[in-house]
Amino acid sequence: MNTFIGLIIIAAGSFGQSSSYVPINKVKDWSWESFWLMQGIFAWLIFPVLGALLAVPEGSSLGQVLSVDPTAALKAMGFGILWGIGGLTFGLSMRYLGVALGQSIALGTCSAFGTIIPALMKGTDLFRGDGLILLAGVCITLAGITIIGYAGGLRSKNMTEEEKKAAVKEFALTKGLLVALLAGVMSACFALGLEAGEPLVVSGANDLFKTLPATLMVTCGGFLTNAAYCLYQNGKNKSFGDYGKKPLLVNNFLFCALAGLLWYCQFFGLSMGKSFLEPDSVMMAFSWCILMALNVTFSNVWGILLKEWKGVSPKTILVLVAGLVVLIFSLVFPNLFNH
Repeated sequence: MNTFIGLIIIAAGSFGQSSSYVPINKVKDWSWESFWLMQGIFAWLIFPVLGALLAVPEGSSLGQVLSVDPTAALKAMGFGILWGIGGLTFGLSMRYLGVALGQSIALGTCSAFGTIIPALMKGTDLFRGDGLILLAGVCITLAGITIIGYAGGLRSKNMTEEEKKAAVKEFALTKGLLVALLAGVMSACFALGLEAGEPLVVSGANDLFKTLPATLMVTCGGFLTNAAYCLYQNGKNKSFGDYGKKPLLVNNFLFCALAGLLWYCQFFGLSMGKSFLEPDSVMMAFSWCILMALNVTFSNVWGILLKEWKGVSPKTILVLVAGLVVLIFSLVFPNLFNH
């Protein structure tokens, strides 16, 4: 029962993340880099700080929690800087492939690397016992994502250039795939950052929020990477004036804040959901892959709602649904062997 509650909480956070790109359409007359930087301030700084404060034991402070192990904090931030490259290219993959296909490819790669590498670092044997179950679960997740990717390829073949541009204005399959793969590999560094930040879990911290200080350090590192790139693009494209368009500021700030809040929900939900999973269980080790699989599932639901799959053949829809079914099965697969 506890495992089911944990999955529901992780799913709720995942739905928030998968919805975080919808407010983009409500941001008016801003360049991409201006929107990305502003939502990043909320997603990677403001809300992570508020979340981390929930993990501070009574009589302590956030600064004291983060200084318990300065080396762990710096390592988490370092992985965050690398993850920031993935987050940056992740946003670009949305531009070139759309919400559904872009998130599918990027998150699929991220799920595999972010699950297997931490397991290997802990000395898990992936070819026997729980390690084999973990590896099989990752493979099932990748199979589902591959099927969805194939559906995206079918969609591309069956659409005219005009239809592609109508669904995704800057659609570019080859460029988008390369960017999405890079985004996935680098985004897996978030999981590594959470592992590196484990010493920041202090006694007295609420179990529901205990991983959020480590999450803060990772997102801070990611913010540095993204802020540097966005400010460079602001200068290059002469778009600093975006932030001074007074009639739009309230509207754009509100929707950037909403996008940031929805994005952060995934890690807030992951922290809460993991507290309901058995420590050192397969489900706990598989939790990162579960989050990514749910992100892919919900992103494709949004892709359908945003009409990115409009006009495709029945065969393409069938392939897409098959991929989603495989992903959903991957969520419960490790629990079938729970003992």
